[in-house]
Amino acid sequence: MEKPLQVPTRRRNQRFKVLLVGILGVVATSASLWSFNAPTGWGSYRISNVPIHAEETLRVCRQLNISPAPPDNFHLRTHSDRFAPGTPPVLLKNVTIWTGRFNGLEMIGGDLLLDNGLIKAVGAINTSALSAYGNSLEIVDGNGAWVSPGIVDIHSHLGVDSSPALDGASDTNSLKGLTLPWLRSLDGLNTHDDAYQLSIAGGVTTANVLPGSADAIGGQAFPIKLRPTSERSPTSMLLEPPYTLNGTKFDPSQPPRWRQMKSHELTFVSGRVYSGTRMDTIWAFRQAYDTARKVKASQDAYCTQALSGNWAGLGAFPEDLQWEALVDVLRGRVKARPLVHTHCYEATDLDGLVRLSNEFKFPIAAFHHAHETYLVPDLLKKAYGQTPAVALFATNARYKREAYRGSEFAPRILADNGLRVIMKSDHPVLNSRYLVYEAQQAHYYGLANHLALASVTSTPATVMGMDHRIGFIKPGYDADVVVWDSYPLALGATPKQVYIDGIPQIKSPNVIEKPEFSQHIPSTPNFDEEAEAALKYDGLPPLNLPHEKSETITFTNVSNIMLRHGSDIREVLSVNGVNHSGTVVVKNGQVICAGAASSCASHVATTIDLAGGSIVPALLSFGSPMGLEHIQGESSTKDGSVFDPLSGSVPEILGGDGSIIRAVDGLQYEGRDALIAYRAGVTTAITAPNSRGFLSGLSVAFNTGSAHKLARGAVLQDVTALHVTVGPGASTDIAALRNLLSGGGRGTLAEKFDDVVQGKLPLVVGVESADIMASLISLKSEVESRTKKTLQLTFSGASEAHLLAKEIGHAGIGVILTPARPFPAAWRSRRILAGPPLTSKSAIAVLLAQNVTVGLGVEEQWSARNLRFDVAWASLESQGSISKTEALALASVNLEKLLGLRRDPDKIDLVAVKGGSFMGFEGKIVNIISPGRKTVDYV
Repeated sequence: MEKPLQVPTRRRNQRFKVLLVGILGVVATSASLWSFNAPTGWGSYRISNVPIHAEETLRVCRQLNISPAPPDNFHLRTHSDRFAPGTPPVLLKNVTIWTGRFNGLEMIGGDLLLDNGLIKAVGAINTSALSAYGNSLEIVDGNGAWVSPGIVDIHSHLGVDSSPALDGASDTNSLKGLTLPWLRSLDGLNTHDDAYQLSIAGGVTTANVLPGSADAIGGQAFPIKLRPTSERSPTSMLLEPPYTLNGTKFDPSQPPRWRQMKSHELTFVSGRVYSGTRMDTIWAFRQAYDTARKVKASQDAYCTQALSGNWAGLGAFPEDLQWEALVDVLRGRVKARPLVHTHCYEATDLDGLVRLSNEFKFPIAAFHHAHETYLVPDLLKKAYGQTPAVALFATNARYKREAYRGSEFAPRILADNGLRVIMKSDHPVLNSRYLVYEAQQAHYYGLANHLALASVTSTPATVMGMDHRIGFIKPGYDADVVVWDSYPLALGATPKQVYIDGIPQIKSPNVIEKPEFSQHIPSTPNFDEEAEAALKYDGLPPLNLPHEKSETITFTNVSNIMLRHGSDIREVLSVNGVNHSGTVVVKNGQVICAGAASSCASHVATTIDLAGGSIVPALLSFGSPMGLEHIQGESSTKDGSVFDPLSGSVPEILGGDGSIIRAVDGLQYEGRDALIAYRAGVTTAITAPNSRGFLSGLSVAFNTGSAHKLARGAVLQDVTALHVTVGPGASTDIAALRNLLSGGGRGTLAEKFDDVVQGKLPLVVGVESADIMASLISLKSEVESRTKKTLQLTFSGASEAHLLAKEIGHAGIGVILTPARPFPAAWRSRRILAGPPLTSKSAIAVLLAQNVTVGLGVEEQWSARNLRFDVAWASLESQGSISKTEALALASVNLEKLLGLRRDPDKIDLVAVKGGSFMGFEGKIVNIISPGRKTVDYV
């Protein structure tokens, strides 16, 4: 080994003195990095070196107590950090701009200039500023169209719960423990999710992508812009990467950026996954935060010494990569760092999280789902540091016990109590393409229009700590704007174009001209009494309706009357103008006169003024387990699933493989979803037995408002149709179906399939894929050629039916589209027809054009209440090809025909609507007229 060079002691001391002089010069112009003493001379100096990382450590220590904020010069920027070179400047001329400013009350008529990824000017723009662009400026005439900030979804699983759902792209939840704050949604973000473009087509420009809800703390969330980038990476989609993200470059003199944390899940979800209780979950929280608190305390103690220059024995800065995110939570300033998004439903859970926030002194940005927050607004105000916002669904509730007291009036009640309200999608629980529809419903049930629009734009942006760049239309903000075909809170409002970072996102948009009334803020009904009742009865107001005792009732000032005529719906009267002279006289629930006031003789009767409202046939719901369960997530409230003969043997006590289950035997009445549907004009439901396999059973038709099965009119038809599902194992399922249609079954099952073959009983097949539908069309032809009988065959689900519209029409097969607006949830349903603005026509319109009988279904029973809006939406986006009567038929007479319900047209329920149309946000349902039960109910 080579010997080290030996330096004489005297020369070494001389060199040391020179070195020390140089060091002292550095010390004179910088922070002290050396300590020494010299009591007797050079030879007795004691030199103490600080760590080589001292400068970096001191910077970290100084940063610990700086609140997150944009850089000081952020609003002086001339280019967005997300600007894509080559993007031309755009001038939106003659538009009506809702800016989000001044609590959402500012609206400006004029122009909007986008350049360099930023909003450059709003309103009246100086012509000299525009002339500087020369021919490079793209000018778009808005013709007065409404423009809003891009829609911001504060609670989404886009990219981690991907569409179509595939095992290789399932990154929503980790099941490695209750508290996992070190996980990051970014690490599982799928850039190939089919839903990005669909959500953009609904106006969504930013989504906060959260981990799932299986854990108490699921990990860190990341806000992303939805547009594709040239880099095609998840990181390039980030709205504003936190400075702690691997490789992020930043100016250490600037404040840190906001971070997001989800989920502080305090419901029974984590209990179901980990076999624990709420007590276990709270303890897991406390353990996690206590661990983080200890890390924080050691950091604070370390920094106290380091900032005082006491480096001796300090070692490295204490940090723990697993817990650094929670440590950041405990360092919350003003709002939170990171922002804590808490997934929490009930008062008991809300109270637990409020106590936790005070125990460990961290603020909560928002409670998500939060179905009972409207019952305890004062509790929320006790949270540490700030009052959390509340992120809600509009009408999605009662799907589990924690959501059972959810109310459509929650947004308005919370706003009335001074809390910030946000509407969210929880995509793909709700398709985020229709997030603005959640705001529309909140507005319909009483949330002020400016707060409703803010609930999907400026409020979520503010709560996420991103209100310095998104959520508003003002100079210097990101050029994320939506040009709408109608007022954004009007039913069916659809983007004409969506700009993200100033880049138009929809190629060749298909724009539907909406009626004049859609250009204005909907004049919504008064629901004060209903909102008060929700509070009075602790979230469970009585839903059973009182009956009118008078034999005869006269409805006056009716502007529109539609009645059943056989298997059709006809418009009997339509009155325009101020004087609404239509009249309907009802005796014992039966219409005895309908038309102009002069044509109906006066009667001694109770009079109900509909104030320009309407009377129309009631609707029918199909597709959900309504009537067979009360709470989806509670097995004790459900009828359960049938035995599937393809999955295992059926017990002989049931009749073995020859048995078939009848839904009528398991009917449960007075479920809250059923009663709410009844009050919303959906008075009939058809439900098949719940199945997880091939064979379901025989469906039943029943009245949704009845008290019990033995009440008059409670069961409308014991058996309506036979139901099967052809799923991923299509060849096996179709082989079984062919065998049963060829007489291969036994017992009651064989008898019912013989009824199908004879054309006496409809066969409803749950199917999504066009390829499987093609096989079923061939099978139908095969059976009919052999039997010389015509099968009544209906496809349910049918996401890809538009691909075979002509063939389905030629084969005489009906289609029930479920849901009404398609979504590529699975591989076999991925080839959807998206509808405007992405395609010129919807699947409904394409099928109807081929003479296919089309019905609309619902997937979950809570959504049955919204059928009136579903059918209206279908008409609005059809460019006039679907009339109002044809739209109503989609959820009434068409479903009856497809599902085998035989009804006396004179005994069809009617719905009386006050103040507007049944198919819009202006009208309020006030009466259900039931000729079958000879009653008129008051809603």
